[in-house]
Amino acid sequence: MTSITTTDPATGVRRTLDLEETDAAGLASAVAAASAATARLQALGRTGRARLLESIADALEARRDDIVATADSETALGATRLNGELTRTAYQLRFFAEVLREGSYLEAVIDHAGDTPMGPRPDLRRMLVPLGPVAVYAASNFPLAFSVPGGDTAAALAAGAGVVVKAHPAHPETSALVASVIAEATDPVVGRAVSVVHGYQAGIDLVQAPAIRAASFTGSPGGGRALAELAAARPSPIPFYGELGSINPVLVSPAAAAARADTIAAGLAASIVQGGGQFCTKPGIALVPAGAAGDTLVSALASAVAGVDAKPALTLGMADAYRDGLASLAAVPGASLLAGGSASATRSTTPAVVEFDGDDLAGRLAEECFGPVAVVARYRDDEHAARLAAGLPGTLTATLFLEPGDAGVPSARAAVTASAGRILYDQYPTGVAVAWAQHHGGPWPSTDSVHTSVGATSIRRYLRPVAWQNAPEAELPTELRDGPVDFPRRVDGVLVLP
Repeated sequence: MTSITTTDPATGVRRTLDLEETDAAGLASAVAAASAATARLQALGRTGRARLLESIADALEARRDDIVATADSETALGATRLNGELTRTAYQLRFFAEVLREGSYLEAVIDHAGDTPMGPRPDLRRMLVPLGPVAVYAASNFPLAFSVPGGDTAAALAAGAGVVVKAHPAHPETSALVASVIAEATDPVVGRAVSVVHGYQAGIDLVQAPAIRAASFTGSPGGGRALAELAAARPSPIPFYGELGSINPVLVSPAAAAARADTIAAGLAASIVQGGGQFCTKPGIALVPAGAAGDTLVSALASAVAGVDAKPALTLGMADAYRDGLASLAAVPGASLLAGGSASATRSTTPAVVEFDGDDLAGRLAEECFGPVAVVARYRDDEHAARLAAGLPGTLTATLFLEPGDAGVPSARAAVTASAGRILYDQYPTGVAVAWAQHHGGPWPSTDSVHTSVGATSIRRYLRPVAWQNAPEAELPTELRDGPVDFPRRVDGVLVLP
């Protein structure tokens, strides 16, 4: 086996960890454990799985100090940020316990046998059931909330699926520690419900493991596309859910710029640099009107961003990519660097603003640069703003800053929001609430599916529909048997509440 090395976020010094990359035997063992746990998770039922998720949340919070300290030593994200992330992680585990107890996620339907204009109808009953063991590829930028104990894992366990997580090399020790904490909660109940594997080859092999029935990924478009192609090329292809790159455009109307340029600029700067600009919802493009109000906003934005200290990138490679990406942005004809912008060998990245004066945002300007930078494009009128927005790809979010009753730039508003998964008004896109109504997804390249990776309906990724026709009651899942139930379902076309 190959030992794992990591880099100190402050000094850039590399060190060898007491961990090893996972070999073929270790991967097979992890997949087998997830398969065995899947059957036991399903046998627990909704109430049992809800209690298990809550016990995992309790176990993580009981080890808060150790987990936060380990994560900070690997990522340099800071104790405040990481404590908040651990709170979110525990919250979303408990949130999925609520989803299980409420039960509507099952989409249970009963159509009793009867006559129809098409002739006799058989007894039909339908609901969603677990796909089977799931592979999760952890994110670099959230060592907890989108990693080993994160939303993908919580949704899969809630669905009744065992999980194998490919740890991200940016935080292998945190991944191993959290996995051991989860094991303390799950092993006595269902066995090893969550296993962790390390290493590039293990990640390649995991998506091709025959027992794995779905995979979810958070990372770059290139990495996601490569894994998606492997998932599709299997003898039995599996669904692959990738959250990839997103530019998250912001449109400021002329009226909003005139009314509150300084306020919008301050909030936008904070959103751009939050977490070192390493959020998937970081605003990467701001469309700002030409003229005096736009000048004020852009000047205030550049000043605010220039006043933010450099922060470590998650990895040295990400710092290098930020430096290269920023240079390519500034080299586009019509673009100029207004503030900051550098990365050093010790992983530090300086926030930056690039201004663009042109007619086409396609190409490099429309691609995500992962780090604390945003492009400000000045528009002359509604038609020009709409043309700029039309060059943008699919995105997780689109943000509109408008005044009450504001009818300005209608074509631009339609163009900016046409390919977004979440549309915000007078708020900033960083921050994704865990909620029933949340949608964290969007057209390619923000994701490669119609599903969300945050919120109640993210569980849908790990379920599939099954219908039972004319089945004896003993053969039916308990959720589809006649009689009172404790969750909503549709019976003979009528929604029946518990």
